[in-house]
Amino acid sequence: QVQLVESGGGLVQPGESLKLSCVVSTSAFNNYSMDWWHQAPGKQRVWVAQIRKDERGLYAESVQDRFPVSRNKAKNTVYLQMNSPKPEETGVYFCNVSFSPITWGQGTQVVVSS
Repeated sequence: QVQLVESGGGLVQPGESLKLSCVVSTSAFNNYSMDWWHQAPGKQRVWVAQIRKDERGLYAESVQDRFPVSRNKAKNTVYLQMNSPKPEETGVYFCNVSFSPITWGQGTQVVVSS
């Protein structure tokens, strides 16, 4: 079974940076678009960003120009660089395959607080 393992979360102050990673247990999805999602405490999961097959990024308006996405195919890994996060962006961050999501991973917890 394909697994998604997110990491890199932690406590970050507003205005600082944090880089999240998502390792996929197979290289089969290296040529798929991948999404990042955010679930704030007590709320539903919300789409944040996508890295497309052509390596271009698509972003929710709220994170445009702050949270660039990237990938390293040699490591079966996609990244979300969180620059200047805001307190309301606290929550658990997940990755998944775009359009045809598979079993969700555990996510990685991010707390944005001064």
